[in-house]
Amino acid sequence: MMQTTFVVNTTGQGLYEFTSDVAAWADGDGLLTLFVQHTSCSLVVQENADPEVQTDLAAFFARLVPPTTDPSMSYLTHTYEGPDDMPAHIKASILPVSLSIPVRAGRLALGTWQGIYLFEHRDAPKARSIVAHLG
Repeated sequence: MMQTTFVVNTTGQGLYEFTSDVAAWADGDGLLTLFVQHTSCSLVVQENADPEVQTDLAAFFARLVPPTTDPSMSYLTHTYEGPDDMPAHIKASILPVSLSIPVRAGRLALGTWQGIYLFEHRDAPKARSIVAHLG
């Protein structure tokens, strides 16, 4: 059993790949569990070949759950932490906050075009902690 914590520094909303950090750490065989310790971001496995995928995903979720300044979100009451905060919590409740990835002979069993991403849902820069457990 191995454990560590990865920190992903963000500069605002979007997807931040950290596959190479995880791949460099993973060793042996087992099931890797990643868990983000925050309530306003998510973890996803997504295509890492075409950056338009990340751009389109961020645009889709921004349209699906706009900031509280949008008239369609006027029913929300948790607004004192900024117009991006409650929408960030909603996005994090829709998307995964943990991932499970098999590791074989020290290699992540990801597909050819798959990468591991932190999906930041807040506007301000953040340092996001992701706990990794390989067992």
